[in-house]
Amino acid sequence: MPPKQRSFVLWFTGLPSSGKTTLADSVYRWLKRYGYKVERLDGDSIRKVFPQTGFDKKSRNEHIRRVGYIASILERNGITVIASFVSPYRESRDFVREICKHFIEVHVVAPNEVCEKRDVKGLYHRARSGEITNFTGVNDPFEEPLKPELVVRTDTKSKRACVRKITGYLRQRYKIKP
Repeated sequence: MPPKQRSFVLWFTGLPSSGKTTLADSVYRWLKRYGYKVERLDGDSIRKVFPQTGFDKKSRNEHIRRVGYIASILERNGITVIASFVSPYRESRDFVREICKHFIEVHVVAPNEVCEKRDVKGLYHRARSGEITNFTGVNDPFEEPLKPELVVRTDTKSKRACVRKITGYLRQRYKIKP
């Protein structure tokens, strides 16, 4: 285990299918490889914990607040948290930032068209046909972060380049050494 690990919450936000989960999984594996105590929170898996949570603005804000609270508890107990959630509203992301001691917001950017092409679940199509309501990027807005610590563009940069940018930031800020 690394000496004197300083825990933090690394929060990936962006449109559905922008690449949040892919990047977060890579950074998680990178930290684990170097012996860090780290937990992974993801939109798909956490929905199983809170299955009754809806998708309207109020419900989504509450969902992100709950996840943020979990992340803050883990962080306070010395565990680094890698979280990937659409988390479309600034209000809930700002709430999470406030309750975490070391919060790093990573805005994963890709245009709607790119995200739609990557969408293996067909959610964009279902939202456009009216089958799904309150879908971020189609019939519900995504409020871009005003001052994220990191911005990665998955439409113009490779996965490897994006991960390198994130891990470089973590190496510099938290003195993580391979």
